[in-house]
Amino acid sequence: MDPVFSIALTNALINSASAVLLVRARQAIKRREVSVHARLMIIVTLLQAVFLVLYLIKTGLYGTTPFVGDPTLRAVYLTVLGLHSLAATVNVPLVIVTLILGLKRKDVLHRRWARWSYPIWLFVSVTGPITFVLLYAFGRPGYGIG
Repeated sequence: MDPVFSIALTNALINSASAVLLVRARQAIKRREVSVHARLMIIVTLLQAVFLVLYLIKTGLYGTTPFVGDPTLRAVYLTVLGLHSLAATVNVPLVIVTLILGLKRKDVLHRRWARWSYPIWLFVSVTGPITFVLLYAFGRPGYGIG
């Protein structure tokens, strides 16, 4: 199997799992299950660290993967990818601060930061797999996942 595809697929699965765990973590805190929420958020953070390492390896070794499909779909792909990348970049410091505040049990500040970091993180975790599907189903002839 193509290593670029394998890493991209792994990262799409990591993002998908992260989206599910983020929602579960939010449900846990709404039920006041603080320890469940904390464990889930640590798992999501570790998953995202693995994602980042794999992404940097893939990009460092192989560069970017061009979209070579239909120009209209390419525009959709680039729009989703651009929004995903911007949101991910903006959210990194938000997540770090939110995580630190949560670990220090500064709950009021943690909640304030999470009001911003959670929806952005969820958006990133959902749009990551969408960009993968757009790229490999429509922008890379021969992969046949579409």
